[in-house]
Amino acid sequence: MAIDVDTVTKIARLARLNVPEGDKLRLASELSGIFGWIEQLNAVDTTGIDPLSSVSAVLLPFRDDKVTDGGIAERILANAPGGAVYLDPDAPGTGGFFTVPKVVE
Repeated sequence: MAIDVDTVTKIARLARLNVPEGDKLRLASELSGIFGWIEQLNAVDTTGIDPLSSVSAVLLPFRDDKVTDGGIAERILANAPGGAVYLDPDAPGTGGFFTVPKVVE
């Protein structure tokens, strides 16, 4: 796919880039080369090849999803400016909350 100077000008305008006139011909040539490589890659038959994110088959280590610290909500909320609302931690769906000023009218 050949990119001309007019296409480079349009791309630069859409991307809000200030490209000097002297650089547009060079950029057109470089973009044409890039699109040439893309066309070569598109011509490669990849049927039967699984997609991969890495060339090495390394699995990430997993850890248990559990809280390793905490249980100090009362102490944290005690530092809240303007006071804080603390509900029963044993009741489902409740917990400590910071009170903040209204920002939307």
